[in-house]
Amino acid sequence: MAHKLSKITLAVLSATTLSLTATTNAQESQQELNEDVEVIEVSGIRASLASAMNEKRFKNNLVEVIEAEDIGKLPDQNLAEVLENITGIQITREAGVGTGVQIRGTDANRTEINGVSTVGSGAGRSGIDFEDVSAAIIAGLEVTKSPDAKTIEGSVGGTINLKTIRPLQLNEQLAAFRVQGENSSLTTDSNFQPRISGTFGDNWDTDHGTIGIVISGSYAEQDVTAFRPRADRDNIITSDSGVASAQSFDFLPIQFFVQDYDNFEYETKNLVGTIEWAPNDNTKFFFDAIINDQERLQESSRVQASGVSALNDVSVPDEFETINFGSLGGTNLGSIQAALRGVIPVDLENDDDDPNLRFSSDTNSRVTKSEIFRLGGEWQGEKWSVFAEVASTSSDTTTPSFNTTLNFINPNAPLDAGGANDNAVPFAYDLSGGALTFGIADGAEYAPTAEQLLDPNNVVLRDVNIGRDTTENFEDAFRVDFTYYVDTMITSVDFGYRYNKSGSKREEIGNNVNLWSMEDSPRGSLFSELLVAGPDNFNDADGRELYVADFLLIDPEQVSSNPDAVLAALQQALETHGSGETLDEPTSSSTGFFDIEEETHALYAQANFEYEMFRGNFGVRYLQTDVTSVGNSVTVDENGDELVSRVTNNGDYDFILPRFNLVADVTDDIVLRFGAGKDIRRPNFNDLSTSVTFSTSPNPNVAIGNPNLTPEEVISYDLAAEWYFAEASVISVGIFHKTRKDLFVDQIVSAAEDPVTGYRDLTDPCEGGGIFNPIADINVFGPNLGTGVCVGTETKINDTGETTQKGIEFAVQYDLSGFESELGWASGFGVLANYTIQEFDGGEAENIATSRAGQVFAATTGSDQEVSAVQGLLNLSENAYNITLYYEKFGLSARMRYTWREAYRTDDFGSTSSFPWGFPAVQADRGQLNASVTYDVNENLNIGVEAVNITESEVEQYCVNEGALLCFQGLTDRRITLGANYRF
Repeated sequence: MAHKLSKITLAVLSATTLSLTATTNAQESQQELNEDVEVIEVSGIRASLASAMNEKRFKNNLVEVIEAEDIGKLPDQNLAEVLENITGIQITREAGVGTGVQIRGTDANRTEINGVSTVGSGAGRSGIDFEDVSAAIIAGLEVTKSPDAKTIEGSVGGTINLKTIRPLQLNEQLAAFRVQGENSSLTTDSNFQPRISGTFGDNWDTDHGTIGIVISGSYAEQDVTAFRPRADRDNIITSDSGVASAQSFDFLPIQFFVQDYDNFEYETKNLVGTIEWAPNDNTKFFFDAIINDQERLQESSRVQASGVSALNDVSVPDEFETINFGSLGGTNLGSIQAALRGVIPVDLENDDDDPNLRFSSDTNSRVTKSEIFRLGGEWQGEKWSVFAEVASTSSDTTTPSFNTTLNFINPNAPLDAGGANDNAVPFAYDLSGGALTFGIADGAEYAPTAEQLLDPNNVVLRDVNIGRDTTENFEDAFRVDFTYYVDTMITSVDFGYRYNKSGSKREEIGNNVNLWSMEDSPRGSLFSELLVAGPDNFNDADGRELYVADFLLIDPEQVSSNPDAVLAALQQALETHGSGETLDEPTSSSTGFFDIEEETHALYAQANFEYEMFRGNFGVRYLQTDVTSVGNSVTVDENGDELVSRVTNNGDYDFILPRFNLVADVTDDIVLRFGAGKDIRRPNFNDLSTSVTFSTSPNPNVAIGNPNLTPEEVISYDLAAEWYFAEASVISVGIFHKTRKDLFVDQIVSAAEDPVTGYRDLTDPCEGGGIFNPIADINVFGPNLGTGVCVGTETKINDTGETTQKGIEFAVQYDLSGFESELGWASGFGVLANYTIQEFDGGEAENIATSRAGQVFAATTGSDQEVSAVQGLLNLSENAYNITLYYEKFGLSARMRYTWREAYRTDDFGSTSSFPWGFPAVQADRGQLNASVTYDVNENLNIGVEAVNITESEVEQYCVNEGALLCFQGLTDRRITLGANYRF
């Protein structure tokens, strides 16, 4: 079906349908179809939907397509949220911003730009971070769910290809400019953050052929805020314990509270330049340059009620709730009472420095520069076509950080008799109504006032952690593809070769200073010029009354603008105080280094066929990969000095990947599809590394690489039916089935804790499990101050069991524009909706309850049997849907989308990746409502407004099982964007 489309849509659609590697017969069939149907005048939303539907319909494999309705006007500002429009795709968010994409329940996907592999800022394999690329420079995108032999290996769920404008497909000069402003409802900065983008493109006929250029650029600032309260209740007071707080029943006391305020400020610069030259009708050369600069500054604060567990024996809750743990791993875990509301008092006879109050300022940045360069050409002969390109993609990232913690010294309570630099503060808590709230227990004995909380003399410096970690990722590739056309049912044969060399190099550069005693810790009055009051609007999201509104932080603005001056001021304070500690510049860590490179040779052959109503392809892809991993081996000599030596490990593997796609055009309106194929997923680079990175906190697990990881294998089957029942309308249903082998899963080994004292082993080796962390704060896990404590470990392993993943996808697109004579103004309405049902079975890798959790389950089940459960696939929602209602008429264009996904297990828990209770947390069901309205003032000017997360939907995470024990919340913002577009 042919359409009169916007210039940008024509460019994208033509670039796809006129590919030189398509068969001559397929092109002729397409032309005949185009000549036999009427032309529909469409624009805006309808143009994008019509061209996307048209492109998908004539693909020989299962591909989902989204096109921009105009220059820089994809359905959403964020590319992850754009992809959420596609059936079978869900996304994860950080502080409300889409950052991760799951295709059919898995994160194991690839991202390309114009068919070129991208690399990310970390050690992952999914490619460029979606927040690093402005949607304004992307003309459209496609997601390949059923690959053919040409498709580059490396994806389990699908391959995402972001497409920019091709200049030789423009019918006339293209020039546009867009300006917008975005505001976040929770930020303390009320100003609108700017977004500016522009595009120019044109082509010219010359004596030497046709030359075309396109230049697109964007600049965007974004201020995103989220509030994240957390409460830990993973211990037990038994009825027969004999302690003062014991009740006639067992209950879960309070362990820990966090009031997390996350603020991210983004500055993103994107530039795309393309030159194409066609010296004649059969030949074309091209050069693409894509440059992305991203600076993400985190200015977050964290208020901690630490040492709360020390009062478990004496603190009696005022009210309890019943927690039903449900069933896990075939074991009915039973129920228990848990602290719901109460006061945690100061009891000097029990403990003179707990519970205590801490204020942290997390000033982290990520500065990433990504570059993609692509040079190639195409030649079309009567029987042959050739495509060749060389491409280089790189991503260099620095993550400067300057994190500090202050301990509050309560002037109303005595100092710790042992000389520790903390003392006691009473807390009140109320976890009722699905809100994790805590604050100072006003009116309780020893409670500090607001004035005392904001007095610089009442805080002392506890921790200074400085980092300058670097990550360098790259991929250089060469590929050549040949097509030979045949005048039989085998219409053409494709074959080709691809070579790529990719790698990741990481340097951990940091310095950590922990101050444990009043003797070493200067008071804030010695560095008061660095102190500011922390954000006091933690109740803006949900109106809570109980929270800590008054506290001091080391000013994140000063830290980010002049970290050297801040470091010097803190060092001066230490010297004035008489401390013997020194704040040194960050240095390289021997244990945090790795350099991994891979070389891959890939060959493929593919036959394309068309016979009567059938079309498709079958082929095979062969690849061979060599891996070289360089790391450091660190030992200690008899004098306690580190001995560092370089260690190189080599490995290799090869795979044969058969792939088959069949399409049946049963009628003019009904298309059936079948696809089958095999693919692999390589492990992330950091999961292969033997390097070890330690934290100064005793809570996070230490990630330990596994150089013996092998690529995951997946065999996929797809069956789909599409009914194009009306103009610009379709109903589709698809079934998919994936068999996965060697799935990557997390193996968690927790550090053992004494069931009475809660202490861990303080010496190496850790006989009870875990690894000795020499720089971690002992905190409540030992009787004395200091560093060095056993902590848990987290390692990626290959699941030895085979797993299956299957699902059903439904989608409908219906446009009423064909009923204008009957409906009048109402013919402007249209709807898009999709629903995905999926499930995951199998696997053998298990998670095991932590030692504390084991004590709780022993009480609830009456058995000491170890509780374990197969981990399964993280980030998999069994049910998900989204519904979009749009209206377009009389120059008005409006769109409203509601997206919902069911609960799923995740390893993203609060500010740590640790599994609470030993199992991945469960993120509860969540829906989000977005909307946009634009109006064409005239042929050139368009104005509009967009709202993201209109209802400010919350994130809720539960420990053990959904609905069991609420332990984490994410209170996200509403973002409003105002803007205007002008086309010259």
